[in-house]
This record gives sequence, C-alpha cells and structure tokens, in this order.
Amino acid sequence: MADVLESMASHRPYRPALGIGAALDELGANRGILYDPEVVDALMMLVKEKAYSIPSQFDMENFRKYQ
Repeated sequence: MADVLESMASHRPYRPALGIGAALDELGANRGILYDPEVVDALMMLVKEKAYSIPSQFDMENFRKYQ
C-alpha cells in the first residue's frame, strides 16, 4: 500500500506528481473495492495522525549516502 501511495503521489516520467492528497483521495474512494479497508485505514492514520510524508528525492539521496 505504501508503494501505491508513493506511486500516485510522486512524479513519474509520463505525468507530473499528483500529490499526497490526491493519492489519499484515490485510496479512500477505492477502499474495500481495490484496496483492503484495514490497510487503507492504517495508512491514512499514519499520514493524518502521525504526520507521515513521502521523502523527497533529495532526502533519499542523502539517506543512501550515509548507509
């Protein structure tokens, strides 16, 4: 589910980034249809209550540098 969120929210060569809000809307709209409701709820809780965000490309490059 995290990969689905990241794929929708981030830039892709064939389209601009949709943003985390649009990605969450899509997950919510298809909760119980395409996506397991418990998993969608857990992901939404992480984003809304725990302030999870998708790291930027710059953050990931710096993260890899120190591993």
